Amino acid sequence: MLAACLLLPFGAQAQTAGQDFMSVKRMSMELARDIAQAAVKACRDKGYQVTAAVVDRNGDTQVVMRDVYAPEVSLRIAKQKAYTSVMFSVSTKELEASRPEAGSTLNHVEGLLFARGALPIEMGSGTMVGAVGVSGAPGGDIDEACAQKGLDAVAERLQFGGM
Repeated sequence: MLAACLLLPFGAQAQTAGQDFMSVKRMSMELARDIAQAAVKACRDKGYQVTAAVVDRNGDTQVVMRDVYAPEVSLRIAKQKAYTSVMFSVSTKELEASRPEAGSTLNHVEGLLFARGALPIEMGSGTMVGAVGVSGAPGGDIDEACAQKGLDAVAERLQFGGM
């Protein structure tokens, strides 16, 4: 191994060593709150009581908002949907479409739930910083539409957040 390193030009060794540490973009609590709040409001405006959960890029819960009459179980489901989206780096709708068998084989893994209603949160540069999951409406398509409204509410902040 040492011999292989010695054969590399000095610049290549230095470049590799410089990549030992990476900068990581993270969203603020305020951004996560605004996404969740807009998602809950979008569903409320349609007459649905839901929970919206925002997780960070590691799948850790950052913000959860449960509307007054949303059932408690929607809290767990929203978090699991968001976690699943961020772990697979796609919306849960895309995940269902590309791997229809995934739910039956992986839903037993703690924290995962293959159900429509979660979207990844990406900066304008394409860097994923988390995911938002919504639960409580009568159908994953409505949950997803509300999650999208949450992202739409902060679209400009996401677009220019990395600059």
